[in-house]
Amino acid sequence: MTMKEIYATATGWLTNQEIWQGLGNAVFRVAIILVVGKVLVWIIHKTINRVVLERESKRLPSHTRRMTTLGKLMKNVVSYVVYFIAAMLVLSEFGIDLGPLLAGAGVLGLAIGFGAQSLVKDIITGFFIVLEDQFAVGDVIQSGQFKGTVEMIGLRTTRIQSWTGEMFIIPNGMINEVTNFSINNSIAVVDISIAFEEEVDRAIEVIRHTMITLQDTDLVNAPEVLGVQAIAPTGVTLRVIAECKPNTQHALARKLNLEMKKALDANGIEIPYPRMVTYQRNEKGGIKDGA
Repeated sequence: MTMKEIYATATGWLTNQEIWQGLGNAVFRVAIILVVGKVLVWIIHKTINRVVLERESKRLPSHTRRMTTLGKLMKNVVSYVVYFIAAMLVLSEFGIDLGPLLAGAGVLGLAIGFGAQSLVKDIITGFFIVLEDQFAVGDVIQSGQFKGTVEMIGLRTTRIQSWTGEMFIIPNGMINEVTNFSINNSIAVVDISIAFEEEVDRAIEVIRHTMITLQDTDLVNAPEVLGVQAIAPTGVTLRVIAECKPNTQHALARKLNLEMKKALDANGIEIPYPRMVTYQRNEKGGIKDGA
């Protein structure tokens, strides 16, 4: 084919009104499909949010966390399904036969199911995490070396944000064991030492009075002074425990330490510190104590 024939063919194709009209109609229909898909996803997400809020208001506080997680999971599934259907419709607009494509996708999916077993494991594990209510969005958990607040539970991965800001993205199939710190009340355990020379009963009474008058929104019950935990050459260790709301024990322990230090100082009770005792000989060869 000569250059003149090629030029004539290209010019004829570019000036063909039917081709441009068909292409314009196809582009217009594709745009409508994408817009409708986006609007449909938005409407379904809003509906899910409304249903979840209504269910949360009728459930116990311990069950609302599961409804929030299920809502996010349902929205992810809806998005995947709608966008997949939209992609199939877009391909059909360009004259691609979907029958062989879907049949090939079925065979390919079967092959992927055998080859990508880890992906299938991640998805199945994600469903069981939600259905068994192992943890939910907003819970503080630890899985292996990763500890933080659950930000998202997806079909394949779970996102955990640590208290220092790092975001851990963990495949669901790798979550073999989980410690959930947000279900049951926590116990704050505080040990405080007083000097060996101080009166233990008086120190316990001072601390007990301080704990009874302590006010904190995270406290479930008043802190309890258990008594002497350990005896050392320089001091006596007293133990205090306090039942508090889930995952608040660290902040409460810091507050208990501060309040007990103030109470001990106000009552003249000393804490252990290094001391040195020296002995001096007098002129007659005797020993004189000194500090």
